[in-house]
Amino acid sequence: MALAAVPGDGGATQGILRRQALRESAARTYARALPIVPVRARGMTVEGADGRRYLDCLSGAGALALGHNHPVVLDAIRAVLDSEAPLQVLDLATPVKDAFTDELFATLPPGLASRARVQFCGPAGTDAVEAALKLVRTATGRDGLLAFSGAYHGMTAGALAASGGAPADGVMAAGAAAAGVTRLPFPYDYRCPFGVGGERGAELAAHWAEKLLDDPKGGAPHPAGMILEPVQGEGGVIPAPDGWLRRMREITAARSIPLIVDEVQTGVGRTGAFWAVDHSGVEPDVMVLSKAIGGGLPLAVVVYREDLDLWPPGAHAGTFRGNQLAMAAGTATLAHVRQNNLAERAATVGGRMLERLRRFAAGRPQIGDVRGRGLMIGVELVAPEAGFATGAGVAPTGAGPVANPDHEEAPGGTTPYEVSPGEVSPYEASRYEASPGGGAPHEASPGGTAPCADAMRTAAPPAAPALAAAVQQECLRRGLIVELGGLHGAVIRLLPPLTITDEQTEAVLDRLTDALDASIRTAGTHSRELPPTAAPFAPPSTGDHR
Repeated sequence: MALAAVPGDGGATQGILRRQALRESAARTYARALPIVPVRARGMTVEGADGRRYLDCLSGAGALALGHNHPVVLDAIRAVLDSEAPLQVLDLATPVKDAFTDELFATLPPGLASRARVQFCGPAGTDAVEAALKLVRTATGRDGLLAFSGAYHGMTAGALAASGGAPADGVMAAGAAAAGVTRLPFPYDYRCPFGVGGERGAELAAHWAEKLLDDPKGGAPHPAGMILEPVQGEGGVIPAPDGWLRRMREITAARSIPLIVDEVQTGVGRTGAFWAVDHSGVEPDVMVLSKAIGGGLPLAVVVYREDLDLWPPGAHAGTFRGNQLAMAAGTATLAHVRQNNLAERAATVGGRMLERLRRFAAGRPQIGDVRGRGLMIGVELVAPEAGFATGAGVAPTGAGPVANPDHEEAPGGTTPYEVSPGEVSPYEASRYEASPGGGAPHEASPGGTAPCADAMRTAAPPAAPALAAAVQQECLRRGLIVELGGLHGAVIRLLPPLTITDEQTEAVLDRLTDALDASIRTAGTHSRELPPTAAPFAPPSTGDHR
């Protein structure tokens, strides 16, 4: 359905933006890089107060599986409002809640659904993460937690401690130390923490985790649980290999460690399967769900095995866990995605987008990697002028991304070493200092032996956050909303709604590739400064939008 025209009023828009900058918290994020004032939205189209229209590839950070104001969602909300049903009921039983639970359980992995319990949490995904951590600690009587570099699980204390990188880095580090979190390397093909990438890199990551758990002096006492994302979203859209996920399931099951899978952003068809774990066949002990399950309204739940249901009444609570409008909208969304095979559609459209973006990346060394799964796509931008030596038998990184028909080419997060922006990890630094002949450095693997020199990969160039910021602004000029993430915010992230049409798909790709070329031309291969062309859409106040 077309949007009715909105009279342009740039003056009013600028006034609203100025007042926001003066009155809202310095912690605001999206508003800094996306200085627009949305007044109407339908499907994938957002219209600003100044009359400009945009294609939205942010989708409420993935919360809008069906896009803005989808008719089935609006009808479900209106039905609740017209029924005069209570809108907030704490954790009391209602017909609306019962219908939502039925639909949710119908979509879960069968083995989990047949023996599951559900806890309704506060409205944000981070609260569901907190509940999951509390659940496994209560059930096991243990405190420690296994988490992964590059992860993002939310901004409350426990979720932040489990995250491998977040905007408030100093707060995150302090929280992690207090929470007894052991950080494990996540297989990240493009920036492999072991310098090999591919299946071998994933094998080493799994081997590291297994040996650490079985080593009485490894520093990781028997933990209460392991938490991971099947695709690291904020970490840079990095899919975990299916084989590696199955190995994590085997490792945790063999040691009676509950496996928590965070599907807050990957769920409800986003990755080309209803739940991202469906790709691998893994059935976790605990699933953390939010964003799209509320149909665009605040809702978060934890689903878990019934034998873990050992916490007492009131062990986790929240005033707004009985949001009836969100449950009705969520039921409609879950049913629409399931009945109309939108997960399969996401796999098809996402594959087409990846293929075109990879073709476009060839010959453009500033595009280091193109990766994703379904309609969760990332384009990592780099500074190729660093000119690192190429390892034996490996094509230069600048030659473009490595294609993988299984879309498992880039699993992971950041390296397991904590580094500040502009720096590289000690491991990557050692690779950059390889001998003049291009030989690989001697870096020990978790088993204590150095990887074969012939298997060493070229070190990826440094991230290019200024270029990514410029691309985001050039996209905005062209009427396209995209998000940034990954290492230093240098990954362009696409999260279009599952209802994206073929015509919209081509428009998104046309605008994005045009914005990439414009930014690359303007910035050049040596400039780290934000191009002047971004100035008209500069944020209304200074500061890092992340």
